Amino acid sequence: MPFSFTDDQKQSMLWCGIGILLVALLVTLGPIMTPFVASAILAYALNPGVDWLARRKIGKYVIPRTVAVIIVILLFLFAISAIILIVVPVLRKEIPLLQNQIPVFLIKLNELIGPHLEAFGIHLQLDGAGIKTLLTKQLSTSGEEIWGSVLASVKVGGTAVLGWITTILLVPIVLFYLLLDWHSFLQKFEKMVPRRWQNKTSGMAGEVDSLLAQYLRGQLLVMLTLAIYYSVGLAIAGFDVALPVGIITGLLVFIPYLGFGLGLILALIAAILQFDGFSGLIAVAIVYGIGQVLESFILTPRLVGERIGLHPLVVIFALMAFGQLFGFVGILLALPASAIMSVVVRHLRAHYLSSSFYQQSQ
Repeated sequence: MPFSFTDDQKQSMLWCGIGILLVALLVTLGPIMTPFVASAILAYALNPGVDWLARRKIGKYVIPRTVAVIIVILLFLFAISAIILIVVPVLRKEIPLLQNQIPVFLIKLNELIGPHLEAFGIHLQLDGAGIKTLLTKQLSTSGEEIWGSVLASVKVGGTAVLGWITTILLVPIVLFYLLLDWHSFLQKFEKMVPRRWQNKTSGMAGEVDSLLAQYLRGQLLVMLTLAIYYSVGLAIAGFDVALPVGIITGLLVFIPYLGFGLGLILALIAAILQFDGFSGLIAVAIVYGIGQVLESFILTPRLVGERIGLHPLVVIFALMAFGQLFGFVGILLALPASAIMSVVVRHLRAHYLSSSFYQQSQ
């Protein structure tokens, strides 16, 4: 007797095929999906603030959701601008000083380590004059040369530059509409779920939402703790720029490696400019070495991992695995994706333990 599919099976296969085609389409459109994905992530993080504002009253009048969305987006842009305004003045102040200070530092380094290297038959001479000339050329480029370089870059990578500009301009616009109609979008997605899967899907979505909310709160605690630690640590070491550098390092720690690396570079520059000898560099090495251990093995596993129900070893493995598979973007999404996967695995485990395959003794 030939095998035939039931109408229900045919319908399931049809919609599964359509789903696969949609996923393939999204993968194909990947290059233009960046602003939409970034906006969706930001909308998820900022929506609780919009909901809170939309429930507030000014006298007898409730704040319209449109006004709440605009206020939240402006506050977010203000926070980003504040970080930029903290970083740029520090760089503009330190780079010209660094240009004159590095050759002096290299001379001291030659005087300190040169004799010790000579004892081992190693002849090493750091050319302070050559370094100074190079720095002067690179850091004192004329306006015409700068414009020439910019124009050359635009000619070579004009499409890439245009893509970045489009992304930057699109994100606030897409974010506005997502926040404005956030609950409407969620309801539409919920109605698209097959009725027989409605309860299970809603339950899993609620668990994922709870985990991601705890992840965001945990990440904020890590950022604030590290901002305080680096600021206090650098202040104890005597750095004049302890507060801005500490705040930058702590607040940008949500971007793995980049926040830590930028703060470390600024601290090293400040150490070279402010301190004679190597005392400043040693202080930076101690403060940032302890900070990295504190973040990687204590704060992130405990404040983030435990909040989303992940063992510290799982957190460390997730960061390494996602970074290996997907690069920098994978590191950013490692813990949220692990939280979602943990919900799926928990439900699969419960289904497995209740199945006849597991319970059958013979």
